[in-house]
Amino acid sequence: MMLDKEMLDKKTLRKSYENNGLQRAELDSNPILQFEHWFKDTQQANIYEPSAMSLTTATKDGQPRIRTVLLKFFDENGFVFFTNYGSRKASDIENNPKVALLFPWVELSRQVIIEGSVSKVSTTESLKYFASRPRDSQIGAWVSQQSHVLKSRGVLEQKLAEMKAKFGEGQIPLPSFWGGFRVAPSRIEFWQGRPHRLHDRFEYIRQDSGWHIQRLQP
Repeated sequence: MMLDKEMLDKKTLRKSYENNGLQRAELDSNPILQFEHWFKDTQQANIYEPSAMSLTTATKDGQPRIRTVLLKFFDENGFVFFTNYGSRKASDIENNPKVALLFPWVELSRQVIIEGSVSKVSTTESLKYFASRPRDSQIGAWVSQQSHVLKSRGVLEQKLAEMKAKFGEGQIPLPSFWGGFRVAPSRIEFWQGRPHRLHDRFEYIRQDSGWHIQRLQP
């Protein structure tokens, strides 16, 4: 179905964000703790996949690329996701470690935007998480050469059968080409939808003395 300009302008596609908004006095001085507060809100609201986040990278020639990944854990050191180190996102990160994350919590009329530098987590951290994954997901990590051209689905399923036969019922080791990345934030923005498009936006900027908080125009 094609949407023309007239259809896009219809009032049915407009939404007024009705809520109590976000005040400076409500914010935690630490953006990681503020993120934790909001993340708990998504869990209480039973939002589908609250850990889903858009990850934006850029190629060597500056072409932005975006995809959805899952946040696996976060702490004062940053926000961690896992992937194949041979993937396009990993290649982009190797050439340019500056990335951005977006959590689109539409049901709560909220967004969180995180900008920062990314680096690999330790092998110990990757191994710990890998061991916690379902067995089929562990095998899947061995099967996929993520982002590479695939001739057919049959090739993938054949590789899956081969890996299942190889590992049998034994323990599945951590692939050398698979692991985690940690995004260390330099800027975090909390966006709360408000009526009449006059949204509340607060950003935290990392400084030597800590985090500076300021309100932004909607």
